[in-house]
Amino acid sequence: MRSKEAEYRMKVPFVDLRTQYDSFRPSVDEAIQNVLNETAFISGKYASEFERSFAEYIGVRHCIAVANGTDAIEIGLQAIGIKPGDEVLVPANTWISTAEAVTSVGAVPVFVDIDPATYNIDPEAISSKLTPKTAAIIPVHLYGLPADMDAIVAIARENGLKILEDCAQAHGAKYKGKVVGNFGDVATFSFYPSKNLGAFGDAGGIVTKDEATAAAARLIANHGQSGKNVHTIEGRNSRMDGIQAAVLSIKLPLLDGWIAARRRNAATYGRLLRDLPVGLPAEPEGSTHTYHLYVVQVDERDRVQAELSNAGIETGIHYPTSLPFMKAYSRFGHRPEDFPVSFEQMGRIISLPMYPELTEEMIEYVCRSIAVAVAVA
Repeated sequence: MRSKEAEYRMKVPFVDLRTQYDSFRPSVDEAIQNVLNETAFISGKYASEFERSFAEYIGVRHCIAVANGTDAIEIGLQAIGIKPGDEVLVPANTWISTAEAVTSVGAVPVFVDIDPATYNIDPEAISSKLTPKTAAIIPVHLYGLPADMDAIVAIARENGLKILEDCAQAHGAKYKGKVVGNFGDVATFSFYPSKNLGAFGDAGGIVTKDEATAAAARLIANHGQSGKNVHTIEGRNSRMDGIQAAVLSIKLPLLDGWIAARRRNAATYGRLLRDLPVGLPAEPEGSTHTYHLYVVQVDERDRVQAELSNAGIETGIHYPTSLPFMKAYSRFGHRPEDFPVSFEQMGRIISLPMYPELTEEMIEYVCRSIAVAVAVA
């Protein structure tokens, strides 16, 4: 006879791209076949079509489709004039691409602690990081929640700083009614497969309202070519391929529906977890969270994660080591007391399964399993 535990054991993946693919398989398969039939493999028609539709979705004039999200940040920084020796403010808790792009253009990443409720860069912590070399701020809309753009824009204007919005996890997120990507001098996106709007491989995008910034980014991304075999600068090779562009064009009209499903799933999590000793995600007034990741905080995180794994539930940690404490940035000599919020949360955060196709039954099972795990002293 099966035990009660075995009866209720369920496999809950962290993300399920296969189920999503099956939901629109005929249309995306046809789009990919069209690319193959037309041999439109690099940039070209399909990339241009996606650029137009994505710029319209964001509400800006220009989109430059590039090879990946990290390239997008690096090219975006160059396009707004960030040069070697400049200092660029970066949140302490984010994926390393934000900071490594700064280093790649010869600038210096200066880390800023995060807001304990939102996980985003803390505007109140910015002032102590400003120096005569500070040239830009990169607010990352982490996990799908917009950063406090009113405060960040005010600081930037007061100090003559550029803003690059890192929207890699926040496709479709809104701040006071406007989609993120509208607040900075330039904004960048990753279309990595697991993103809310993901390709079937690596892909990225740069958006801006400014004609000169768009022209500079496009020039850099295409070997510095102003015309065929006419190279006005030394650029680089960072172009979106036709298959990724075609896939993204099929998926873009579905994005808002997927965001709505993620928000419903987040509401279910919140309802079922609110009475447990679990720190839930915040959604400040005026912000629309898109829940690329659903991140909570728990005591004894590693034990809780192990128990969830034993129950068949996949989880993640985003991110187990904040940037200032990584070996890659040991040259700065940072200490835990320099970034107390980021340091404390490293050992408490855990990302629960989150995707549009997640069922209510799965969420209920995850929450019951968490209740068991956190009840253990």
